[in-house]
Amino acid sequence: MRQDGHPNVGDGSDTEEGAELRRSAAFLIDEALGFLFPAALRAAADVGVADHLADGPAAPAELAAATGTDARNLYRVLRLLATRGIVAEDEQGRFTLTRAGQALRDDVPHSARTAIQMLTDRTMWRPAGELTHCLTEGTTAFEELFGMPFFDHFAKDARTAAVFHRGMAAMSDAENAPIAAAYDFPASGTVVDVGGGHGGLLLEVLLRNPGLGGVLYDRAHVLAGNRLAAHPGVADRWTAQEGDFFAAVPAGDVHLLKRITHDWDDDDCVTLLGHCRRALRPGGRILVLDAVVPPGDAPHQSKALDLMMMASLTGRERTESDFAELFARAGLRLSRVVPTPTVLSVVEAVPA
Repeated sequence: MRQDGHPNVGDGSDTEEGAELRRSAAFLIDEALGFLFPAALRAAADVGVADHLADGPAAPAELAAATGTDARNLYRVLRLLATRGIVAEDEQGRFTLTRAGQALRDDVPHSARTAIQMLTDRTMWRPAGELTHCLTEGTTAFEELFGMPFFDHFAKDARTAAVFHRGMAAMSDAENAPIAAAYDFPASGTVVDVGGGHGGLLLEVLLRNPGLGGVLYDRAHVLAGNRLAAHPGVADRWTAQEGDFFAAVPAGDVHLLKRITHDWDDDDCVTLLGHCRRALRPGGRILVLDAVVPPGDAPHQSKALDLMMMASLTGRERTESDFAELFARAGLRLSRVVPTPTVLSVVEAVPA
């Protein structure tokens, strides 16, 4: 072995073990380059290239003219996206949007474009590059980069707030209907969507359960963008209520917390869940709609989302046992976990 740590010729590097190490090195280097795919996906989303592929194949020069971009560099982005099946390049060098890439368009139902922009926004992207800080300091990297906690920055930066709310609505669009269909809601009563954003989930719940009424509970500037007011199918069955869920929540028979608890640490979640428990009517239940981290080494989106929470926020994705412990601290009992066709599960809690 040389002093610089590199092997000498003939020291075993040509053995099967050496070959395995070379394969490992090649694999890890390829994995380290993986961050460039979401970077390319974001760039394509930002310039709206997918909308210009709706009518069929187009050459990079045509797409560049339509999007106001550089043709050569746009080609390079599309070429990488083609390796993941988002677009396909033909023999003439033209690109076609694949079935897998359709939701990159802005003009289709369940468009993922704004969700991609949110997930790759600088408020998520930059802290993700500083995970070492989370390991060595035990705290989020966000404050180190932006000088304040995520939601404080969120409240002061209109751009971040707009990106977040549009992106969360887009992430929810494809989830809300199957989640609402997966759970057996009561025939009557009031469903309170706590921190419900634009109300997409509450809308689906009310449409499927005509005996229910609803309360959409969030900050005033968020409620202004709600989707329920324009839908005749739920007229007179819902109200909007402004407030801070760390102060109190409205009374109801079912409280929905969709993608809320994963934003916050255990102490904050106990405070929030305690407010919900006190606001529950007799026989009521709290439904936490979050990804439940499964055991084992199998890939699951929750394991990636967990690192996003670690980098930018104070929360985390939780296992079933984590939820049980959290509920117990708030005077609740985990009664069941209902899987849905989405990455989220319905984690049901009732008063202990």
